[in-house]
Amino acid sequence: MAHVILEKVQKTYPNGFKAIHGVDVEINDGELLVLVGPSGCGKSTLLRMVAGLEETTSGKIAIAGKDVTCLEPAERDIAMVFQNYALYPHMNVFDNMAYGLKIRKLPKPEIEARVKKASAILELTDEQLTRKPRQLSGGQRQRVAMGRAIVREPSVFLFDEPLSNLDAKLRVQMRLEIKKLQERLGITSIYVTHDQVEAMTLGHRLMVLNEGNVEQLGTPIELYEKPASVFVAGFIGSPAMNFISVTFSDDGKQINIPGGENYYLKNSRYSHAAGKTVMLGIRPEHIHINAGEANLHMKISLIEHLGADTLLHGHFGDDESDLTIRVDGTQMLQTGEKIPVSVAEDHLHFFDTDTDKRIYPET
Repeated sequence: MAHVILEKVQKTYPNGFKAIHGVDVEINDGELLVLVGPSGCGKSTLLRMVAGLEETTSGKIAIAGKDVTCLEPAERDIAMVFQNYALYPHMNVFDNMAYGLKIRKLPKPEIEARVKKASAILELTDEQLTRKPRQLSGGQRQRVAMGRAIVREPSVFLFDEPLSNLDAKLRVQMRLEIKKLQERLGITSIYVTHDQVEAMTLGHRLMVLNEGNVEQLGTPIELYEKPASVFVAGFIGSPAMNFISVTFSDDGKQINIPGGENYYLKNSRYSHAAGKTVMLGIRPEHIHINAGEANLHMKISLIEHLGADTLLHGHFGDDESDLTIRVDGTQMLQTGEKIPVSVAEDHLHFFDTDTDKRIYPET
């Protein structure tokens, strides 16, 4: 196992485009850190810099206390699992897994022992070890790619969107297998994905990237409950958080919502926000149909039945801002219906309208 430390790491391409803007992070022994963000945010570039496949413009990368910033990939004691498996089509599974060890000229008995051990961990049978990659399913090929990484017994695993080519059901299965594998082996790992569900379920911590900048670093629950910005709040959570521009009343005891709806605050902690216009964020699961305590009304414009849950889309009052709430799947409702709703005040998030940064409650 090994610590991985990135200090002020930057990447600027010859044309002047800055892909990574000074990343600082320490990844602990045995930790799985997920780099997550939309396409083009720099997460794969950062991973490739750790691997040595992309040159670091400035800053320092250290693995197990050793500065590897200028070292070749083979000198960094890492193993990488790619999105497209990168298996040799003319070799059988055993030889694909053993290839890197043969290049290192390890003794044949040790190579066989390592491949057998890895195949047992990944539940690859002796018969499957004799097959060519084209004779395997997508999930089996991904197991082989992980097996090739495991046999190297590296200090660090690097995963570059390894599940992107799999169908939805297989992605869930492989996600669980990767999580169990990483916990069993205890190897420090960095995992890249654009799928926030994948990130939330796999990572000990998440680093959310946006245009090469770190928006927030923390545990999944920290990012979910206390997002540092509108970007993080909207990216983490499915369905996404609702956002509405609101204004606090002059005494700070209520928020005025476009469309004529007002929400009276039970908690007095927002008194210092009197008169301010802010961005309100609230998750779909924190808005409830509740005739008894409701002082808001939502008009339903669309209903999505998901089985156990139902998603209701609509808006408050005359406001046209799209709003989504999650309710029990047994609720019998109709499009066009106006329903009374209440919100969980402890789960309200307020963001500055100029900077998009979180302001209340403070992180």
